[in-house]
Amino acid sequence: MSPRTADREAREDQILDAAEAVFTEKGVHQSRMDDIVTKSGLSKGTLYWYFDSKDKIIIAIFERMFKREFEELEKMGKSDGSAITILEDITERTIVDVKRMLGLMPLVYEFMSLAFRRKFVKEAFKHYINRFMEILVPVFQYGIDRGEFRPHDPHDIAITFGAIFEGTILLWVYDNTLVDVEKHIRSGIKFLLQGIQA
Repeated sequence: MSPRTADREAREDQILDAAEAVFTEKGVHQSRMDDIVTKSGLSKGTLYWYFDSKDKIIIAIFERMFKREFEELEKMGKSDGSAITILEDITERTIVDVKRMLGLMPLVYEFMSLAFRRKFVKEAFKHYINRFMEILVPVFQYGIDRGEFRPHDPHDIAITFGAIFEGTILLWVYDNTLVDVEKHIRSGIKFLLQGIQA
């Protein structure tokens, strides 16, 4: 990485950190670019040089949030070993990321509410869910081919796998005294894998 690239990434992180703080404090709708300028300590010109709209900041927050996670999950999905071991490793890695992001979950769900009204947000979520499926579906097919899993549509299983994560997190947002995210994701995935084993 060149010094110039490193400087650019550091400045973008400074802006995105400030934006996350502002969005968390005020909500996406009530936040203004001027609020992000103030929080970041940068000039308005510098902010607009990197991101010329709040929409682009929102997308950049998502991209940053998922970039590292997907890179690691893609490596895991192509690793050797049993499908069950691969899926257990993916589960544990994803739990680490979920726990790291729990404080941002109210903000994430506010973003998600925008998906029903803003095409750019919907397209971003569509991209992420499809990328997740591209990692998971071959792993489930691999398990079926090896005889670890009973024959099922691997796409359907992958959707269920993802729904356990999303559903557990959403229930936690509703009532964090009812749901232990780490425990209940693990138990949900365990029940799923037991249910499809040959």
